[in-house]
Amino acid sequence: MCDERESRDVSDVSRRRAASVNVPSSRSSLDLMDTLAAWAQGLARTLLADALPRRWAHVQGVAARARGLAAAVGADADLLESAAWLHDIGYLPDLAETGLHGLDGARYLRDVEQADPMLCRLVAHHSCAVIEAEERGLAAVLRREFDLPPQLLADALTCCDMTTSPDGEHVHVHRRLAEIHDRYGLGHLVSRSIRRATPMILQAVGQVNTRPASTS
Repeated sequence: MCDERESRDVSDVSRRRAASVNVPSSRSSLDLMDTLAAWAQGLARTLLADALPRRWAHVQGVAARARGLAAAVGADADLLESAAWLHDIGYLPDLAETGLHGLDGARYLRDVEQADPMLCRLVAHHSCAVIEAEERGLAAVLRREFDLPPQLLADALTCCDMTTSPDGEHVHVHRRLAEIHDRYGLGHLVSRSIRRATPMILQAVGQVNTRPASTS
């Protein structure tokens, strides 16, 4: 969720092209990395550490949670951690085009970084993003550009995000939800979205917490 008290309307969001961001325009550096997650961590650090330090703290906590779920997701552990590192890059002002941060981040990963399609889908739809997309009138756009990811991975990423505080601490999901409402105010678009998404968020966290370790 956004660090600012009020999120910007679509008409107020910077329309600068994503390629204007001072980061590499291709994924050639990925060839030098051991894992997709290592590349994702480096990109997230480049984009967020200086520009949005509190967002960077949150992302580090979410990635740590994702690493803790490696046994549960098996072969997709690297992909899940990568999505955790990159799920909030759409908050960067240079990437913000629609105001829906999952969509903006996924577009950057797809169009500029030529990232793995499944990674883009996870970022686009993380934490029940379609609910906020509906509130913003962007649901059709989101669904058209990015298919839903597999439920197991979507639940895992939602769990990681929704049990990590803005400062990167591991917190109970109810504390996280309460913090979001307190930060935005109950009448805010983000609060309305979270209120509508709460049953799905709680279900995702519950599913992950009761899921046995993968044998793959």
